[in-house]
Amino acid sequence: KQWYQRRVAITAGGTGMRRRSLLNRRIQIKNDAPVGDVLLDEALRHIKETEPAETPQSWVELLSGETWNPLKLRYQIRNVRERIAKNLVEKGVLTTEKQNFVVFDMTTHPLLDAGTKQQVIKKVQDTLLSRWVNDPQRIDKRSLALIYLCHASEVLENAFQSLSDEDYDLAMKRVRQLLDLDTDVESSKSGADELMWAVIASFFK
Repeated sequence: KQWYQRRVAITAGGTGMRRRSLLNRRIQIKNDAPVGDVLLDEALRHIKETEPAETPQSWVELLSGETWNPLKLRYQIRNVRERIAKNLVEKGVLTTEKQNFVVFDMTTHPLLDAGTKQQVIKKVQDTLLSRWVNDPQRIDKRSLALIYLCHASEVLENAFQSLSDEDYDLAMKRVRQLLDLDTDVESSKSGADELMWAVIASFFK
């Protein structure tokens, strides 16, 4: 199981015609023991303390640090981008530079370790090409989540720049297949990761 499946759950959706949409269900904590990552532990704490429980869509917005809801300030994670960038600097993936823009200086984080970037690109390409499985339930969950996250962040095509025209067209066709999936249907299949599909649904609501 993924670490979050042991710690975070989505409320039951019912059965048959009465089954509730993923986007209308709520996130609950099963185990709030720290996982050792500052941001993840902070997210677990916020989800645990929230009453009533929030929907997947609400948590995507609150934990991204990209929205501002004055009624839920205590549940928002601050400076998410900066903290992730700092973590990658500490791991040697990025570096830190100051850029002067006439009236102010801005801290930037250029890529330092191109090898790590290429590993991510290769993972995306392989998942959609050489290791493609025509069943999302059998695709490695980390790889599947990575593809959806890249698309939601509008950087997926960057991973295809080195592909031939034929491979590019095939990769894009398979991305479209994944984007056209019904997340409610996929989440109801045997062995499906309901929480992952709920987050995916939140990206493309």
